[in-house]
Formats: sequence, C-alpha cells, structure tokens
Amino acid sequence: MTLIDTNVLLDLVTNDSVWADWSIRQLDAASLGGPLAIDDVVYAELSVRFNTIEALDAVLDDADVTMEVIPRPALFLAAKVFRRYRVAGGQRTGVLPDFFIGAHAAVTGFSLLTRDARRFRAYFPTIELITP
Repeated sequence: MTLIDTNVLLDLVTNDSVWADWSIRQLDAASLGGPLAIDDVVYAELSVRFNTIEALDAVLDDADVTMEVIPRPALFLAAKVFRRYRVAGGQRTGVLPDFFIGAHAAVTGFSLLTRDARRFRAYFPTIELITP
C-alpha cells in the first residue's frame, strides 16, 4: 500500500503547472503496486480546497484512494518524533501533520508518496519514500 502525502493530491486538484504531471505519473505507478490511501490528517489538509465533503470524496473515489485510520502506535511515535524535533530546535508548537503522516507510514510499513521528503527522511529514515 502507498500512503499519499497531501501535496501530491493538491497538485492534481489545483492542476499545478510544475508538479501535476509528475504527481499523476507517480500515482499511476504506485497504483500498479497496490492500493493507494490517505489518512485523517491528509483528508483534513486536503478538505481546505473543497466546499463539500461530497466533492472531496468524489475526487478521492475517482483516484481510487481509500482512507486508512492512523494506528495508535503511529500517534505515539509522532509525539516522540515531535519531541526530538523540538529538542533539536524546531519552532512549531503543535505536532506537525508530517509527523502523523510519517509515523503512519513507519508503523504500517506503507510506502509514502511525497514531493517534500526532507522532514520524512530526517525523522523517519526507515520508510520507503517515493519522491522526485
């Protein structure tokens, strides 16, 4: 299974002139290897671009993307990674969405399709990243 980061789906929704083609190719390739999924965090981030739940769900259905619940061990791991981030000088005061997404991929063994791999590589070195 491949977990999809918000930025990849936003590329499609916004028809991003720089990234849309890359994101479409990567989603197509990943779908050949198994199911595509997002979690609650990605759903919430993506929903900002939609006026209704039905419109968002229609896009996800068209892309054959399912929802996966973030397991409790991943939530726990996200908090531990956030603490490491803060000790290392990170400035944000809330647990970052990337930590939830990265921990989800790490705990489940899912690949992660993203075009912003910096933080994932730094804090979740064991996850398989699909990146530019």
